[in-house]
Amino acid sequence: MIASKPTKVPDPSQAGTVEAPAGRIQHPAKSPQAPSFNRLSKGGRLLSDDRLHWLEYILDEAFHVPGTGIHFGLDGIIGLVPGLGDVVAACLSLFIPLAAWIRGVPYITLLRMLANVSIGLLVGTIPILGDAFDIFWKANRRNYRLLTLHVAEPHRHTWKDWVFLLILGVFITAIFAIPLLILGWLISKVVNWQPV
Repeated sequence: MIASKPTKVPDPSQAGTVEAPAGRIQHPAKSPQAPSFNRLSKGGRLLSDDRLHWLEYILDEAFHVPGTGIHFGLDGIIGLVPGLGDVVAACLSLFIPLAAWIRGVPYITLLRMLANVSIGLLVGTIPILGDAFDIFWKANRRNYRLLTLHVAEPHRHTWKDWVFLLILGVFITAIFAIPLLILGWLISKVVNWQPV
């Protein structure tokens, strides 16, 4: 007579695990399509990968200059409108960082995305040169790639993320420091000025 094995009662603390040979617990590999953390449960279809990719394509790559490899989208066209064009394009560009925040992308990546949009907005305000920069900068494509990278591999920051933010911090510090240094120099000249 063959003795039957006793039935194992599942332990709720080990949910999602599989018993490996020799009684060791083995965690199953996470699939690349594992559901990610969402800050909002509704509106998932509105911010789906397909729609965000479509938005990125429309804003940055929908049109092609014949005979060249240059692609541009509505972002470049809207930016040609003086005054509000760059602001409207930047507002449209905020949809991808918003979707990233809803999906739980790490804050360092969100900062990098917002920096991409801000750089496009600030440089885009320069007439003609700023519009050409927008066509080649493609903040929406950069942000969509960051979103897909960090949703597929959450909480993984590359050295590029940190270097980008470090360079951005130095650049922003210089933008604020240079005028203050010039102002300090001018004040010292006025204070030490001796009439001839």
